[in-house]
Amino acid sequence: MQPIMKLKVYAYKNCDTCRRAKKFLEANEIKHELFPIREQPPTKSELRAMLACYVGNIRKLFNTSGGDYKSLNMKEKLPNMTDCEAINLLSKNGNLIKRPFAIRGGVGGVGFNEAAWGELFL
Repeated sequence: MQPIMKLKVYAYKNCDTCRRAKKFLEANEIKHELFPIREQPPTKSELRAMLACYVGNIRKLFNTSGGDYKSLNMKEKLPNMTDCEAINLLSKNGNLIKRPFAIRGGVGGVGFNEAAWGELFL
C-alpha cells in the first residue's frame, strides 16, 4: 500500500482566501505542505497538471484580478499565448497565479471553495 501523498498548497500569507483554505485543511486534518507562492511558484509540471484539471483552460490558472495581471496587460496578451508560453510565465511569477493553488498527484484546484475542496481532497 502506497502512502498518501501530502497536498502541496501554494499560498500567500497575507491572502484571506489562503488563510480560509489553511483553516479548512487543518480542521479536516488534511496533511499538507505550504509553499510561498510569490517566492516559490509551482513547477512547470505542476502547472501542466493543474491545466489538465481545468481541461486546458489556461485562464483559470491566472489571478485575473491581480496587479501583475493588469500591469502586464495579460487580458490582451493571454489569448495570443501558447499554453507553453503561459506556463513558462506562471512558473516565474507567482503573483500571476490564482491562489491558493493546491495539488496532489493529478488532482488539484485553484482558488478556495470549501465544497469543491471537500470533494477534491477529503
